[in-house]
Amino acid sequence: MLRAEDNRFLTESGPGTGVGELLRRFWLPVLLSEELPEPDGEPKKITILGEELLAFRDSRGVVGVVDQYCPHRGANLWLGRNEECGIRCVYHGWKFDTDGRCVDMPTSYPDLNAKDHIRIKSYPVREWGDMIWAYMGPAGDVPELPALEMALVPPSHRYVSKKWQDCNWVQALEGSIDTAHFTFAHLAFEKEENEILDIKKHFVNPLARVSTDHMRWIAEDPRPVIKVNPHEAGLVVAGGRLTGGDNIYWRIAQFLMPVHAYAPSAMPGENIFGQSFVPVTDTNCWIYTYAWNPERPITQAERDAYDRGNGVIAEVDEDYVPLRHKGNDYLIDRKLQKTKSYTGIRGVSEQDAAVQDSQGPIADRTKEHLGPTDLGIMHFRKVVMEAARALEQGTPPAQLKHQDRYAVRSGACVTSKTKDLTAVMIERFGDPAGFVGPPRIAAAE
Repeated sequence: MLRAEDNRFLTESGPGTGVGELLRRFWLPVLLSEELPEPDGEPKKITILGEELLAFRDSRGVVGVVDQYCPHRGANLWLGRNEECGIRCVYHGWKFDTDGRCVDMPTSYPDLNAKDHIRIKSYPVREWGDMIWAYMGPAGDVPELPALEMALVPPSHRYVSKKWQDCNWVQALEGSIDTAHFTFAHLAFEKEENEILDIKKHFVNPLARVSTDHMRWIAEDPRPVIKVNPHEAGLVVAGGRLTGGDNIYWRIAQFLMPVHAYAPSAMPGENIFGQSFVPVTDTNCWIYTYAWNPERPITQAERDAYDRGNGVIAEVDEDYVPLRHKGNDYLIDRKLQKTKSYTGIRGVSEQDAAVQDSQGPIADRTKEHLGPTDLGIMHFRKVVMEAARALEQGTPPAQLKHQDRYAVRSGACVTSKTKDLTAVMIERFGDPAGFVGPPRIAAAE
């Protein structure tokens, strides 16, 4: 458990807070590229880390992320006209470019050059992997973008979406690196093969050949041994389950500082799933969800399946709100709960959201009782809190020097009981961190 002051420190993300300032030192996704589809199109209100901001794509196609309010009289710039490389306030016509500079001030005399002395808050922006990223930290310390493999592969090899969630970002991310909860939260308890196949379909590539052995091992061993390996970009969190023989079935997750996590599901050749957890306020977050395949394009059938909800990707409406959410009790089916699954909720993403939201807007970690399968969670908290406290003392996060080491993969494999996690990672990925480097196909397309 955590002390109350530590729980506040871990979960607060606003300006001036310890973890909030840590998050601001990294590039964070703030929108999908598809949310700003055209130059001079409709601007988009966004709230990130408690800050009310405005995003717009200007006449050149360049995206700006700026303060939402005009500095003249406080009118909301979302009402403004997006025109000729700037957003114009409809109250008195002040106009601002993507860098926050005032480029026109009709209410002032031209010879005063008053506009040259007015700026609004703006943040550096990049488009990367079909997402719009912003850097909200000190102006002189802009780091490189993280080399996430999903952004390195060609667009045809990835699928990107997002979903809203009604809880603090930390408990949502903790659920994603918890490799033990699958036995109850996601697995059907009927033994018939068609039921096992149905659950498997919702977690990995629906077109891949399914091994019922993997589901059986998860069902029969609810107490995986947890091993954690730190690396330059974050943590490997692996859960090993007995297979009934001389082997161990490993499910290997990744945590990448400060908000990214990869699901421990993909066998060789299958699509890999990842998530990025971005605080809106301290009590809700956007979760950017994506799948990619380093070897081949994502098929149309797979994309259609993801649109309907699959694995960490939720079925969402036009505003990216899941169709099964807190407001409608995730459409829980009590009959299904008695006959098919422990949750009675359809969809892995929705099952995760239900249990995470149920912990409260901000989980009270002073009341929890952690056990052996929570080792990855403990390490995650330690890494984040130590980095935030070091930053308060003037030491920047070490991961900012290793953005190339973000090109890692998660996955699953079966190995001998005699191999430790380092040997498993080297056997599965060729590197104890799961590092793969830029995919070979990136240069070919």
